[in-house]
Amino acid sequence: MRAYGFKSNGGPEVLEEIRVPTPRPGPGQVLIEVAYAGVNFAEVQHRRGEFGEPDGPGGYDVPGLEVSGSVATLAAG
Repeated sequence: MRAYGFKSNGGPEVLEEIRVPTPRPGPGQVLIEVAYAGVNFAEVQHRRGEFGEPDGPGGYDVPGLEVSGSVATLAAG
């Protein structure tokens, strides 16, 4: 799956296109095929370094927790 993430703090130029595994929904979850993603100000602050260094999988953090799209997979429950 294609995503945009950052592995060091800074301005918008630290964002880079990365490949990450497609998530698998667990019980009571859905997988969304994202059409649009919003980046809220807290995510901008994190990219700038106000909330620490990125510590996500592979050293990358991926902003854009607010999304809209369609349900691609519906897990049990």
